[in-house]
Amino acid sequence: MSTTIDTAPDHNVPPAPGSVEMLRIATAGSVDDGKSTLIGRLLHDAKAIFEDQLAAVEDTSRRRGNTHTDLSLLTDGLRAEREQGITIDVAYRYFATPRRKFIIADTPGHIQYTRNMVTGASTADLAMVLVDARKGILEQSRRHAFLAALLRIPHLVLCVNKMDLVDYDQGVFEAIRADFADFAARLDIPDLTFLPMSALRGDNVVTRSPNMPWYEGTSLLHHLEEVHAASDHNLVDTRFPVQYVLRPREGEHRDYRGYAGTVAGGVLRPGDEVVVLPSGFTTHIAAIDGPNGPLAEAFPPMSVAVRLTDELDVSRGDMICRPHNRPRTGQDLQAVVCRLTEHGDLRPGATFALKHTTRTVRAKVAELRHRLDVNTGHREPGVTALALNEIGRVTLRTTAPLFHDTYRRNRVTGSFILVDEATDNTVAAGILLDDA
Repeated sequence: MSTTIDTAPDHNVPPAPGSVEMLRIATAGSVDDGKSTLIGRLLHDAKAIFEDQLAAVEDTSRRRGNTHTDLSLLTDGLRAEREQGITIDVAYRYFATPRRKFIIADTPGHIQYTRNMVTGASTADLAMVLVDARKGILEQSRRHAFLAALLRIPHLVLCVNKMDLVDYDQGVFEAIRADFADFAARLDIPDLTFLPMSALRGDNVVTRSPNMPWYEGTSLLHHLEEVHAASDHNLVDTRFPVQYVLRPREGEHRDYRGYAGTVAGGVLRPGDEVVVLPSGFTTHIAAIDGPNGPLAEAFPPMSVAVRLTDELDVSRGDMICRPHNRPRTGQDLQAVVCRLTEHGDLRPGATFALKHTTRTVRAKVAELRHRLDVNTGHREPGVTALALNEIGRVTLRTTAPLFHDTYRRNRVTGSFILVDEATDNTVAAGILLDDA
């Protein structure tokens, strides 16, 4: 089983949602495009590393004969872990500014690590795709953008790095921007930003660079601080998958009955009329409790406990929503899946445990409609199975109805994983499409 290694220092672990706005970032880039240096630059300039770590990096840089501090060495631990044979899905790094807290998912972009990028980008609010200014848009750059669009990441920043190696030439930047914009026009990317920089020298990373006076935009960090991500959550369709029933057996709260979970969509308030699926019984919200006491409202991605005015039979896997705004309910599902492991068979007739929000059902692959070429976006019909890292469209049949939305409408209630019941390995991750 894969091992996810968290390399963040303890003092940078983010607090509970709601205290300070948080932005989740996925990074991607070809080999030597400067991704490690950029992450190191952000960590360094945001003062998110210890003094002894910086001293060690400076010492190693001197011993290697570098004339500058090689900030990419801050991620050397990950490379060493790979050399030791440890499988890493995604490495998460945390840093913060007075305006916002950030989680960076360091996702490899090579085609053999497609699953890693899918894993890291699945919860991202923003994707940074790095391009070497000397090389321009490569096949890998297009693949990263295609995956970002497929996963409905709302904001994408194309970082044209190493501008110092092309003498900060505006013409080079404009040519790359035009090339990528032409390709991106065929994708569904709501917010696309182009930014020239030099991660090595710090140009346009934290502050505007005097070396590129022709660039009229902001620095990368300013953009990350200011990008509006709160509205990316679906605040219209109320969705509350029940994770756990809270029933203290003793003490002063022994009569308490609450339903714990994470708000997946919409806004919940005391007094709201709601319906519980699959029973279909309607009731009202009596109160909402958070970690620090009662709340006037709850919205994504807050974790809360909801109390109802009526004593209904509600258990894990049920869905609380509005009576006149219910999710889709069905057993025949159209989805795009990404193969995450070599174990198991992802072909028509194969059966899995399907985990969707807090509900688990059995599912059968009824049809494999086509495979997606992640380099071109073209469909390849006639395939009989999906191999490791491959992406394809399938039809699934479940043993019990799922309460779901399309991934385009809600990334939480529109996603799922397929698990091998014999080995408990996660074979694939998927996103739900329209029924057509």
